[in-house]
Amino acid sequence: MIRPPLPRWLLLPVTAAVVFLGVPLLALLARVPWLRLPALLSAPAAVDALWLSLRTCAVTTVVALVLGLPLALLLSRGRGRWAAAGRTLSTVPMVLPPVVAGLALLIALGRREPLGGWLATGGVDLAFTTTAVIIAQTFVAMPYLVVSVEGALRSTPDDYAIAAATLGASPTTVLRRVSLPLVAPAVASGAALAFARALGEFGATLTFAGSLQGTTRTLPLEIYLQREVDTDTAIALSVVLITIAALLVAFTARFSRGAWSRP
Repeated sequence: MIRPPLPRWLLLPVTAAVVFLGVPLLALLARVPWLRLPALLSAPAAVDALWLSLRTCAVTTVVALVLGLPLALLLSRGRGRWAAAGRTLSTVPMVLPPVVAGLALLIALGRREPLGGWLATGGVDLAFTTTAVIIAQTFVAMPYLVVSVEGALRSTPDDYAIAAATLGASPTTVLRRVSLPLVAPAVASGAALAFARALGEFGATLTFAGSLQGTTRTLPLEIYLQREVDTDTAIALSVVLITIAALLVAFTARFSRGAWSRP
């Protein structure tokens, strides 16, 4: 299908947007000490931060899928006040200042708070641990998966699912064989976005988990600390973060377009 051309005047704001978004990234890349990059990235603190971020973000993505997919499925079918309240609750963490999100988690699960204290008496101490990092990342990242999958489910017709149910398929079979495969690109892109958001999480992690090397100091926290003492290391780590995020975005865009599907 041939689309009508866009007005030429759009080139002006598009150019301004590209310059606005691209100049800071190009300026950062221009400052990268490329010759010292291997040495900077192999420092113990940098390796610990990168490894911790990758591990926690991988776990966060799995948790977001396990919890977020059922929530998105339910919200896509929901109507009325309760559905609206559920959508609001599931998207508020996206717009909260990260420090507020971390403070809310600390008040809810801190060892000196009622719930956190009760868990601590049972030997479950969450705050300022690696588990706290995962909780903070999941709290702010899972809504991205929920929003992506719910939007896809709402725009997908129910004809195939209805036909499968009419032919005797159980609800679980319909979900596994029909509904989820239809929105697989949205699930993949939502998971990639959740991973990317978790990878860049800073404020909630610092407030709820603290900054202990090898335990809670993720890549953004290490970049922030190195910014004050070693700018070159901070820039090198920033390049790693940008590269991972760019690869995730490229994967999301390609998979969403169905570029991997066979003709």
